[in-house]
Amino acid sequence: MKYLLGIDNGGTFSKAGIFDELGNQVAVASVGTVTLTPKPGYTERDMSELWEVNAQAVREAIAKSGVNAEDIVGVSFSGHGKGLYMISEDGTAPYNGILSQDARAWEYIKNWAADGTKEKVFAKSFQDILACQPVAILAWFRDHEPQVLENTKYIFAVKDYIRYKLTGEAYAEYTDFSGGNLVNLTTGDYDKELLDLFGLGMIYDKLPPLKVSSDVCGYITEEAAAKTGLKAGTPVAAGMFDVNACGIASGLSGEEEMCMVAGTWSINEFIRKTPVTNGTVALNSFFCMPGYYLVEESSPTSAGNMEWFIRNLMSFERENAKAEGGSVYDITNKWVEEIEPQDNNIIFLPFLNGSNEDALAKGTFIGLTAYHNKHHMLRAVYEGIVFSHYTHVRKLLANRERPASIRLSGGAANSEVWVQIFADVLQIPVDVVGDKELGCQGACMAAGIAAGIYKDYPDAISKTVKITKTIQPRKEYAEIYAEKYANYRKVIDALSVAWECFKN
Repeated sequence: MKYLLGIDNGGTFSKAGIFDELGNQVAVASVGTVTLTPKPGYTERDMSELWEVNAQAVREAIAKSGVNAEDIVGVSFSGHGKGLYMISEDGTAPYNGILSQDARAWEYIKNWAADGTKEKVFAKSFQDILACQPVAILAWFRDHEPQVLENTKYIFAVKDYIRYKLTGEAYAEYTDFSGGNLVNLTTGDYDKELLDLFGLGMIYDKLPPLKVSSDVCGYITEEAAAKTGLKAGTPVAAGMFDVNACGIASGLSGEEEMCMVAGTWSINEFIRKTPVTNGTVALNSFFCMPGYYLVEESSPTSAGNMEWFIRNLMSFERENAKAEGGSVYDITNKWVEEIEPQDNNIIFLPFLNGSNEDALAKGTFIGLTAYHNKHHMLRAVYEGIVFSHYTHVRKLLANRERPASIRLSGGAANSEVWVQIFADVLQIPVDVVGDKELGCQGACMAAGIAAGIYKDYPDAISKTVKITKTIQPRKEYAEIYAEKYANYRKVIDALSVAWECFKN
């Protein structure tokens, strides 16, 4: 049996997953990464520490698997999109890595919308400009810390940086850079005129050569082998934006399918042969499967909000569950299941890490009274996260036929109670993908193509992807949730004039 290694760097963890060629998850190691918040709206990480954490995750995954490193025939990556990771000539970082929740560049988005730049950019990239995209953050550095750009040799996404550390070779990759307003989606290449629209022509030579997800981009070096336990000379594929990885690992291979990922980010996506250019969706980018565009609606408004709730408001329950050998998620599911949706009118806006409504919007509970307790608040958190997904899905459905079902992955997919809320709000059946680390598996599929294990992505999907269950929507809840969603929208609209109060 041959094995593949996928390395996935998200917002809070670095994971290494070993899969066999049939898609069976053999071992996964997950190591937490430290998020630095030097100022409100800033989210950074030490890049040296990030490399150490990745190497540790790989070592632990190999040890847990019992697999001989010589039987790992390919390595690839999945990583959070957006953000910015820069490398100097000597291979060190001129600044911390910046995550996709970073909002320091929010003012640039407003200015580019006001001066007409947004429309000119859309004509080339077919996407909105986001505060967390590389172009916005690079513009911030140009104006606030220009020495950082002067000391930068290469501009990377997070996975490109880890690949560079493993191989010593510098490449960018289409799924990430085409979703960061760095690539012309008509020509499929870097565009000096596009960069000039942002006032960033000076960074053109800092953009590494572009590769396709399954391209071989080097081999494990002797130094990286000693640090990770991998075999020197193992081929390393380019990898992909984690939205692509979760999509492809969910079986997204044709225009009829649709996927959602409920993790730190609310990811909602489908693929098609042409981009959506009518301005009704936020992002088009190149999909990992050549010939397709990824049509995406996303925001950092998903299950990360629940993690905040557990961390800050359920410490007692979490410690109790741990002491008894259980899980705090069993408690959260029980609390939510005990309250019917019509019996709880609290509205939660899941904007703790950012928003799909306004760059300055903040997480909010509306409707609390002395009657309510943490159970009601948690029910509102589950529902508010689903409502944010639904806002995105509605925009996508305006550009395609309604799917027979939607495939769901991410943390929320592990909760049948939560999946049922998704199905009831959407009024579409929800397919739950097998309980695996899909970011790692998607990366392994790219590694498998590069290593000759799979012919292409459809071949990899046919051999590895499994749907474990389908949750049907309950029609009797359709009207209840329609009214609750309408109230959710009313709260957002009513607060639209208030967010300026929180800009500092």
